[in-house]
Amino acid sequence: MAAAAALTAGFRKLPLPLAQLSLAAVLQCGQSFRWSIFPLTRCAPDTAADATTPSHEYRFCLKDRVVCLRQTPDALYYRSVCPTSLKPLDDDTREAQTLSWIRDYFQLDVDLLQLYEEWSDRDPVFRKLRHRFSGIRLLRQDPFECLLSFICSSNNNIKRISKMVKALCTEYTPALLSLPPPDEAEGELGVEAYHPFPPPSVLSAPEVAANLRKLGFGYRADFIQKTAKMLVDAHGSPSVAGTRPEPAEEWLSKLRAMTTADARIELLKLMGVGRKVADCVLLMSMDKPEVVPVDTHVHDIAKKYYGVAGSKAKTNMTPQLYDMVNTKLVNVWGTYAGWAQSVLFTSDLKAFASYGLDSPVPSDSTTAVATPTGSLPATPMQSPSPSKRKRGKKVAVQEETVAVTAAVFERLSATEGAVEVEYFTLAERVKRRRRGP
Repeated sequence: MAAAAALTAGFRKLPLPLAQLSLAAVLQCGQSFRWSIFPLTRCAPDTAADATTPSHEYRFCLKDRVVCLRQTPDALYYRSVCPTSLKPLDDDTREAQTLSWIRDYFQLDVDLLQLYEEWSDRDPVFRKLRHRFSGIRLLRQDPFECLLSFICSSNNNIKRISKMVKALCTEYTPALLSLPPPDEAEGELGVEAYHPFPPPSVLSAPEVAANLRKLGFGYRADFIQKTAKMLVDAHGSPSVAGTRPEPAEEWLSKLRAMTTADARIELLKLMGVGRKVADCVLLMSMDKPEVVPVDTHVHDIAKKYYGVAGSKAKTNMTPQLYDMVNTKLVNVWGTYAGWAQSVLFTSDLKAFASYGLDSPVPSDSTTAVATPTGSLPATPMQSPSPSKRKRGKKVAVQEETVAVTAAVFERLSATEGAVEVEYFTLAERVKRRRRGP
């Protein structure tokens, strides 16, 4: 108890069980790419951490403040830090605004426990996963940030998308403020600068595309600049720079009031936005909970669990196939099908192979005892280490394969930016080598 009190000092408390929101899952499953996550290692003197002690701090930079969150099994703890350059607010007003943002961003008016019950009644596949992957809900993100983040997601992985989104912020918006890591006093290990997401007017400048290509965005650089320019040209630039939304951002927010079909039509007019990107934006920022974004990963889930036709080989995602998968999953899960899909999607990510388990999944085992712990492995993106039985000649062959594959990705990086070779498992590397650069 003393350790928990020490690690929540200075934070406001919102009673909220993990079953309603698991930050460890929701903020790392590929919805939002701009949260900074810090492990908490410092406890009060002569105390030790336990299951009721926050294990991490999560930070997110808004236009006017940095929101800091910590979590225990029964509560969410929050505080915010504003720059001294802005008009000072009293603590109660500032934290009331922060709480309002938290409720909106995490859509806490939606009872997740009730949805899990409904999905479990409708779907025996979900019923088997519900306890291990509890607390996974959809975020209600800023539409412009969500739009550009998912333009970056094309043919990409979570780790690299996060680097791109961070580069957009650090390159095109000044730091709002700087903070030391949560476990360190000012000056011990330096500070981290927090940058808001850049507005459309800044990213619409003609030189942005060339600069983003230098930063490793590849073909996505043109999509980002041209989309921002299309929005600014159509809806105008801000008269005065500030923390208020720009006209283009306000227009995107108004799509929330449109029907799903009409809002999708508007999004598909933008550069780099296909059906899947548009559906991600509709689901994760525009109040369309029934939308199920479909890619090959989701298609594989539909084939594996829900009887959707398809061969074992990789299948091109045609509009007809997209609609078939979408219709099938909406029929299974109902009005909040997009929310249910996010749970199945998360459960199938390699990064979550050990999530909710008493111990990491062994490389040669398929069974483990599941518990709703709500914690991720220490290095969720790290590839599994080889089994002790794979020694000698086999290890040499593996090392040669990795070396050759690394060379392939070095060639790719010349046009597509730095690729995180260590992110891919050995099997994935071999597949990519066979397909060629």
